[in-house]
Amino acid sequence: MLDPLAALRTPDDPPCDVYLTGTVFLDIIFTGLDSAPVRGTESWARGMGSSPGGVANMATALARLGLRTSLAAAFGDDMYGEYCWEALERGEGIDLKLSRTVPGWHSPVTVSMAYEGERTMVSHGHEAPRPEEPAPDDPPAARACVASLQPGRRQEWIARAARAGSRVFADVGWDETGRWDPDDLADLEHCEAFLPNAGEAMRYTRTDCPRTAARRLADRVPLAVVTMGSEGAVAVDGATGETAEVPAISVEALDPTGAGDVFVAGFVTGTLAGWPLADRLAFAGLTAALSVQEFGGSLSAPGWVEIAAWWQRVRDFDEQDPAALSRYGFLDALLPCCARPWPLRRAVPTIGFRRA
Repeated sequence: MLDPLAALRTPDDPPCDVYLTGTVFLDIIFTGLDSAPVRGTESWARGMGSSPGGVANMATALARLGLRTSLAAAFGDDMYGEYCWEALERGEGIDLKLSRTVPGWHSPVTVSMAYEGERTMVSHGHEAPRPEEPAPDDPPAARACVASLQPGRRQEWIARAARAGSRVFADVGWDETGRWDPDDLADLEHCEAFLPNAGEAMRYTRTDCPRTAARRLADRVPLAVVTMGSEGAVAVDGATGETAEVPAISVEALDPTGAGDVFVAGFVTGTLAGWPLADRLAFAGLTAALSVQEFGGSLSAPGWVEIAAWWQRVRDFDEQDPAALSRYGFLDALLPCCARPWPLRRAVPTIGFRRA
């Protein structure tokens, strides 16, 4: 596997590159639906798969890009939990030493239905017995941490991680309270970068333009990155005043589940590797675009082989905007010299089968 940090590694490095904590779900994904399910009818999906979801989406995306990833999470002691643990530890090489199996607790489950480039999800789960999330009081030494901010609720491990020298990258979920009060994001003071989507960014800044929202957020955090879906992404460096914007790569979207997590993983990778801001933004957008061509969250995260195969293919065809492709010239110095033929075939994990 390509190591994007190979030139930077020293014997004194921390044992992991990125630490994160959160809830792992078992995701069951139905694809090939022609439309949304209709009440009182039965819908048949042409495709189905299962994979670890929730925070596992981010952990897998980081690991597949060659970062040494440590995850602290609770796992049920049911078959779903066993499957998720094995898929992450053995299948993806994620360090689960800080995770735990909770006796008598069943795994949270999400059923995702993908259609028309969107998805509808139904989830079920119960809080794990305390600690609800097994984040250690003192997070492990790591180059970086990825945190999902909780509006109105401080997470002490974020401050401790920042004080210990970890670079903290944060995103945020939908504010169910409807407050969208920027003061609810108190943990931003410990973060190096904040990466909300356009809807979240505009609500927190009371603006109607994602670019304006990015500039406003850069007053509160050193680096503000706002994803804009099919319009690409924009970033503002509050310290230097540098801005960057890249268009989205044109792809046929099958399932957007986990694309935001893949974007963050790509941006973290480029940042730790020391790339220019525009290259980081372009790379993050590319990894997210590749992910929506596959179904599922963690299952869809691309690795370097997939990225190399895409780069090899698009230069041989005229289906992409040349101006957009010129943004990716930096990949030539990074990618393996050989790539597998396109399209790629990926394993489809399922809990329905066991190894012989």
